[in-house]
Amino acid sequence: MTAPPGAAEAALDRFLAGLDRGAALGLAVSGGGDSMALMALAAERAPAGLALHAVTVDHRLRPEARTEAALVAGLAARLGIDHAILTWDDPPGGGNLQAAARAARLRLIADWARARGIGDVALAHTLDDQAETVLMRLARGSGVDGLSGMAAMRAAGGIRWWRPFLDIPRAALQAALVARRIDWAEDPSNTDPRFRRVRARRALSALAPLGIDARGLAATAW
Repeated sequence: MTAPPGAAEAALDRFLAGLDRGAALGLAVSGGGDSMALMALAAERAPAGLALHAVTVDHRLRPEARTEAALVAGLAARLGIDHAILTWDDPPGGGNLQAAARAARLRLIADWARARGIGDVALAHTLDDQAETVLMRLARGSGVDGLSGMAAMRAAGGIRWWRPFLDIPRAALQAALVARRIDWAEDPSNTDPRFRRVRARRALSALAPLGIDARGLAATAW
């Protein structure tokens, strides 16, 4: 799946143009390709007066996590962006670990943002993430009429959470990093079939010969 040259940059420009001048924007950056591209492109394209603040959550679930946070910190320093590392100190012992980690990440970032007067935080979810979400909800028996995808903006915890790349494939963001000679980290959990999202990702690849792709699935979301 491809995107026109400059599609990621154009998507970010549209998003940035809608923000209040003189405001602050938080960037949730894990170290993966999607979020590293978000930070790199935001640093290039943010209008004058928009202060950028990056944040990384170390869930303490993998030994590589601290190294990935340091990778983000290094790029943020190169780009002149303020960066903070938050630590999840109370991971659960059981249950849906990915869901618990996601909830903790949003809570920690919301607390960090509110403490700094940041009302907007950008997340780097892509078209591929949107399609995987739709497929997982279909697998839960939502039915076609009940499907919904991730919203481009939602308000929660006193923060507006934005997803400017929901129409942009993951490969386009990685290509933007390659063009800028910026490295990113690959989270091994992204290939671990124990997780439903990984199984959904693999299912998408299997459905491609039938003409069912990420863009088509994402288009069914409302």
